[in-house]
Amino acid sequence: MMAIRHDIRGAPVAKAYYSTVFEQPAGEVWKIIRDFNNYPVWVQGAGASQIEDGKSGDTVGAVRNVLYRGRRIRQRLLAQSDVERFQTYEFVDTPTLPVTDFSAILRVTPVIDGDRAFIEWWAVFDCDPTRRVELTRTLTGWFETWLESLRDEIALRPVPAEI
Repeated sequence: MMAIRHDIRGAPVAKAYYSTVFEQPAGEVWKIIRDFNNYPVWVQGAGASQIEDGKSGDTVGAVRNVLYRGRRIRQRLLAQSDVERFQTYEFVDTPTLPVTDFSAILRVTPVIDGDRAFIEWWAVFDCDPTRRVELTRTLTGWFETWLESLRDEIALRPVPAEI
């Protein structure tokens, strides 16, 4: 899905978006992704990760330094809420794609019917207008791949016993 947003100057900004529903409760899904340093736990292809400067993975301002498929990526946690189950982040260094003004949000929302989780991941960014569709599709595809990786990780975990 591609939606064109505009910045405060009226210039178009791209948005990549992907959403899915997990059969597990939102709280269970959030426990895995809430720590900004847990990326290698649930993203296949992600190697060693560390939070710089001794901060914790749930501290706003924390910088995640992760190796992903041979590339070093540094991202800063801009906002996080355990109540609303979301985190917002940006790139610290030059992104791996030719984009600017990038920020992304990953959010987990309860689906009351069936005690499931609705998960959304989106990014807004600017780029060369001739590459907007391509880059939006690329990011959307990555979000889908990474959420499927999360689904696989959750499926490997033991099912909690009912009381």
